[in-house]
Amino acid sequence: LVSLFMSDLMVGLVVMPPAMLNQLYGHWVLWGDFCSLWYSFDVMCCSASILNLCIISLDRYLLIISPFKYKLRMTSCRALWLILATWTLAALASFLPI
Repeated sequence: LVSLFMSDLMVGLVVMPPAMLNQLYGHWVLWGDFCSLWYSFDVMCCSASILNLCIISLDRYLLIISPFKYKLRMTSCRALWLILATWTLAALASFLPI
């Protein structure tokens, strides 16, 4: 849940202010090099948010189908690996095209 919070917070703090300026002025008003970086952060944060929701759903599914084996399957180390994989996949999907 903290990872989902961080991705949504980054959308609100990093992605939305330039998007708001873009909507207000009707064109890109910030320096040109920042545009590519902004698009990448936009894709990364939104992808991380969606992937975090998928991981949370998977976690809840595993808890429901086998509540007694859940503690053995979902350790804190595995949870950390899932979070790292989520952010790595989101970063690779957004920054590699640049």
